[in-house]
Amino acid sequence: MRRRNLRQRALHETPTIMTAAPQPAIPDGPDNDSSGPTHDEPHTSGVSSRLNWLRAGVLGANDGIVSVAGLVVGVAALSTDRGPILTAGVAGLVAGAVSMALGEYVSVSTQRDTERALLATERHELDHTPDAELDELIAMYQNKGLSEETARHVAGELTAHDAFAAHVDIELGIDPDALANPISAALSSAISFTVGAMLPLIAILAPPPGVRVPVTFVAVLLALALTGAVSAQLGGASRRRAVVRVVVGGALAMIITYAVGQLLGVAGV
Repeated sequence: MRRRNLRQRALHETPTIMTAAPQPAIPDGPDNDSSGPTHDEPHTSGVSSRLNWLRAGVLGANDGIVSVAGLVVGVAALSTDRGPILTAGVAGLVAGAVSMALGEYVSVSTQRDTERALLATERHELDHTPDAELDELIAMYQNKGLSEETARHVAGELTAHDAFAAHVDIELGIDPDALANPISAALSSAISFTVGAMLPLIAILAPPPGVRVPVTFVAVLLALALTGAVSAQLGGASRRRAVVRVVVGGALAMIITYAVGQLLGVAGV
């Protein structure tokens, strides 16, 4: 209590000192041990990258669910035999997983090649026109709202520390040590698609013939609701809107393929 009273007296007696002295130490203190939000900022990009991969995995599983569900429901509308349904389901699973893997491999490989080319160009410019690159970095920091003096100071210190990292960060937004791996991306897509595709395949084959399609509809829609909620949670979007969107889309896909199977059966195909 006594300490609090002394502090209150100091605040009233020396207001200019108490308000002015701490300010320079906040932005410029090199030994600042604050454990506030900035403590975790170096890890933000890593967390974001992991969330992106997880979200991509959820979306891959969603593709597997919808694709194979539509396929097996369409075949089940035409035939109640397990053989054709199993054949169509497994073929759709394998084809979809391979297609996803190849597409992801090509896409990520192209992205990585583009990033490498940009990094090589930036390194060449730094080697041959360092002054022009420094002026460019200063201008970019000014565009972000810094004064010319501050921008020049920041750009100079960053360039002295690691010119290449400073330039590729603000100009390209690329981390040279964290380029995407096309093989990992391809395997991730194939695995997530396969896991998702297994659900409708099991749901259509496990029950008796009379309830195969209804059981598959229920299982698939529940799974889609789950993947929609998870993807929305990871992306910070509305879960209700995401769930409705993905469930309606999956239901339409199964209804359309089931109707096509029925029409082919009526036509005697």
